[in-house]
This record gives sequence, structure tokens and C-alpha cells, in this order.
Amino acid sequence: MSARESAPGSTASLRTANQQRVLDVLRRGMPVPEDGVVVSPVTQAELARLTGLAPATVSNIVRDLSAHGLVDTEPGSGRRGTTVRLARTAGLVAGIDFGHSHVAVALGDLTGAMVADRRRPLDAGHPHEEGLDLASTLLDELLDEAGVAPTILRGITMGLPAPITDGVVRSSAILPGWVGVHAQDAAEKHFGVPIHVENDANLGALAEHRVGVARGHTCSVFLKISSGVGAGIIINDAVYHGSLGAAGEVGHLTLDEQGPMCRCGSRGCLEAYAAVPAVTAMMAGQLPGAGIDDIVEAALSGNVAAVRTFEDAGLHLGWGLASVVNLLNPGLVVVGGDMARAGELLLEPARIGLRRHALDAVAATPVVASQLAERASLTGAVLLAAERTELLAS
Repeated sequence: MSARESAPGSTASLRTANQQRVLDVLRRGMPVPEDGVVVSPVTQAELARLTGLAPATVSNIVRDLSAHGLVDTEPGSGRRGTTVRLARTAGLVAGIDFGHSHVAVALGDLTGAMVADRRRPLDAGHPHEEGLDLASTLLDELLDEAGVAPTILRGITMGLPAPITDGVVRSSAILPGWVGVHAQDAAEKHFGVPIHVENDANLGALAEHRVGVARGHTCSVFLKISSGVGAGIIINDAVYHGSLGAAGEVGHLTLDEQGPMCRCGSRGCLEAYAAVPAVTAMMAGQLPGAGIDDIVEAALSGNVAAVRTFEDAGLHLGWGLASVVNLLNPGLVVVGGDMARAGELLLEPARIGLRRHALDAVAATPVVASQLAERASLTGAVLLAAERTELLAS
């Protein structure tokens, strides 16, 4: 394309902008007042209404996009009733979620909808190359089962439980084999497609905001409580990263400077009271070797010590959340990660702790369990991968 054709205001640039408006609607879905969104197919008449373009313009754009394999159409009632959806031939994306002891991989379409996923255990101390190798194996399996070639993959978002600045993984006691690694470069060399790297709690926040329990809230906080405690923050419908990409490290709010030692080197951090290792340590005497699910089962069966353990963790969690809601005033706090499997055993004490320590104006902030559960970060990774994929050639 010549400089004249691509100049702002040229016919070609206007056509491209209009094509992008149509594609954005197909990717984003159609807003529905009560239920949030309904993803494509969308009729041509609905496309005209949602984009503000003339029906004839939409028809021409759909015809061009179909010729380039980006959309599929299906006849409806009249030309304007023809339904349009993003075509599978337009490509697929992938999400990868690394946790303390697992890696999960998912395929998704360009609307951000998950097509298939797979999860495998992974040693917490693994070198980053080993993690990428396993993720690559899982991705190849998913592509093979879907019957598509690897060349259809357009991009990947990878979530890691650590602060990430300019693609580099900063301090992380959860995944020490990744510290100092330029994760974006390493993954792009490994997979050969564009990679976006994001904190896993941020991805969970994005997923709950877009398709989960926080849908409809412009400001929300997603708290991921597993081996550590981290938060993803949504402000004005967007993930807030902070100046260095380290926003949301609420697990290291100090509750008691004389309290137990935290893995970060400080004492009395929220994480030292409310994360899974704190709960399993408190129950080690009664239930040696028990995992979080074992302790939840014991509490539900009437084990008083197990119930009290979740009460203690929840009260401390509420104390930490008071600082968060006093500062940010979110419309909703969503609790995810492994600890969320305790449900109301954890959440009700957390609400009590929040009411005790928050200002009256925000003390009633709802605290709810994640709707997407263990798939929250993976769902967010697929959504972000789709969002970051350029559908039109430059």
C-alpha cells in the first residue's frame, strides 16, 4: 500500500478502519442488558447498528472479509438477516497458565472463547525451559486433537505468578526457575508466534471482569490465594499494572511486624496467614500431609480445628482486604485460587474481618468466590491472546 493510500483520511485507511470496527464487534460480542454479552454470530443488521455504519457498507465489508477467510456467513431472512461470525480459518490463539505446581494450556478462537484445555502437574523448582517444553507438548496435543496445523496459531498469552516488568520475571519464590528470565523472548523462541506475558492474577481479574462474576463492575479486585496471595485490579474496565508492572502484591501487606516470617523476608505479611501453606501448616499436627482439599473436607465434616483454621485465615484475609477496599473502593472483591475451594468457610470470616477494619462507606463491599475457579487465569490468557491478535494485515 502506498503512503498516499495509507494516509489518515484516505479511502483505503477509512476502509480498513471500518473493517476493524466490524471485526471488533464480532470478537467482542453483542451486548445484552441482563446477561452481559452474546458472542457472534451477529446479523448484518446488528453489525450496522453496533458499528454505526450504513447497511450497504457493512454488506461490502462482510463480503471482503469473507473472501479473505476472516468471517463465515450463513443466510438468514434477507441480506440483512445474514449471520456473520469469525471464521475458524482466521486462526486460533492459546493461553498458558503456570502455577506453583502445574501448567495449564488452552486453545481459543479469536472471540476469546476456549475451545479445549489441558492441565499437568509441574515441579515448583523447574527450570523455565522445562516448563516451556511441557507447555509446548500440551499445546501440540490440543492442536492435533482439534485437527488443525500449528500454523493456524496466531498468538499466545502466558501467565506467571510473579511481577513482570518489560517481559522480565522479577522476584518469585513461587517459580524460582523463572526469576530474571525474559519470559517473552524465551517463549517466542520456543513457540515461534507472538507472545504476551502477564501476571496470573491480572489474567484472573480480566476473566472475571469479562465473563465471570465481576461482569458489569467497572472496578473490581480479583484475589488469587494459593501458594501465595496476589491481586489483579480492574479500574475503569482495564487491568491496572502500576508503573513497573508490580501492582497487586497485596500478599505482602504487613498485618503484624512481629508475626510469622514470610517467604519475602518480612514478618507478618497477609500471605503468611492466609495462603495455602499457612493453612496446611496449622493443620499439620492433626492431619499430617493433608492438602487443602483434605482440610476443607475435614471442616465440612465437623472438624473444629479445621473450621477454626479457615476462620483464622479468613479474618486475616478480611483485615488485608480492608486496606484494599479503603484505597480502591472496588464494586466487588473476587476470591480465587486454591483457597477459594473452602467457600464460605473462608469467605464469611473474611467479610467479618473486612467489616471490622474497613471504613463504614466501603465495609459492605461484596466478597464472593470466583465463578471461573481454577480456570480463571487460563480463561484470561485466552481472552487477552485473542484481544492482542491483529486480524488485518498491516
